[in-house]
Amino acid sequence: MAEIEFPAQQKQQLVQKLQKYMSDELEIELGQFDADFLLDFISKEMGKHYYNQGLYDAQTVLADRMDSLVEVIYQLEK
Repeated sequence: MAEIEFPAQQKQQLVQKLQKYMSDELEIELGQFDADFLLDFISKEMGKHYYNQGLYDAQTVLADRMDSLVEVIYQLEK
């Protein structure tokens, strides 16, 4: 799996959200440089778990839709 990378503008928004969270919730002032490295760490170490969960969720939705489709096809039988 390729590393998770964000376009520059999106990464900047994520860094700002991380800085705001750290400030509001933990009362820690996180500079731009540190926030950027923290985001990279989170993406590298935890991102794959969120990515995989998204795949599992999509697979479940797709399986449910396929079951519905099979049911509709059976109803069309003559």
